[in-house]
Amino acid sequence: MNLKKALVALAAASVFSAAVSAEKLSVAATPVPHAELLEFVKPKLAEQGVELEVKVFTDYIQPNIQVDQKGMDANFFQHQPYLDEFNDGRGTNLVTVTGVHVEPFGAYSNKIDSLDDLKEGAVIAIPNDPTNGGRALLLLQKAGVITLKEGSKITATPRDIADNPKDLDFKELEAATLPRILGQVDVALINTNYALEAGLNPSEDALIIEGSESPYVNILVARPDNKDSEAMKKLAKALKSEEVREFIKKQYEGAVVPAF
Repeated sequence: MNLKKALVALAAASVFSAAVSAEKLSVAATPVPHAELLEFVKPKLAEQGVELEVKVFTDYIQPNIQVDQKGMDANFFQHQPYLDEFNDGRGTNLVTVTGVHVEPFGAYSNKIDSLDDLKEGAVIAIPNDPTNGGRALLLLQKAGVITLKEGSKITATPRDIADNPKDLDFKELEAATLPRILGQVDVALINTNYALEAGLNPSEDALIIEGSESPYVNILVARPDNKDSEAMKKLAKALKSEEVREFIKKQYEGAVVPAF
């Protein structure tokens, strides 16, 4: 074998070896911005020997179930209060790997331009999961629309409303459906990922929105048995890179805020 052929063979062997040794990492994510952020870091991870598989989900239940049952390695869609509530309610033991960004939660309407314009008995749609529903109510309380019972936290429900001056009618619906029924209610409190998917611009379209001080940082979640794997560490580092920070700022224009 001449030198040229030997070099070609060596290069081919190196490529084959790299392909064989590449570690696969599967992550469940909601479409925007989570899956987009994962797709953004995928090439960088490939250079580090990690083959990232992103599977998109449109609900807040299956991503956790898939990770718990080892159908997926990790997920990226939720904040810590939601994870805590899920673990408590389902008996799971999913854990946080790292925090990445905040999606300020907002109130939207096709019928009014200000919460001051809410009429008596107006219909308000909020998420029906324990933490995001409470988060919606806390935001409305901060805006002076309602008053919750003393000590109410993120697990608050409409039953915890102590003062409802306009006798607002609260409808608890699955978070993913809220953008689709926006025209059927007076106001809907919508998670930013679903708002973005629906073509809403949180920084322009929201009647009220959480500030960047929001404590609901979206997190990368895994299991105790794999949270410290080398591939997971590389993913966590990539998601908190300066490149991702700049991508978030440019791509989402304040609708998503880096938490690092």
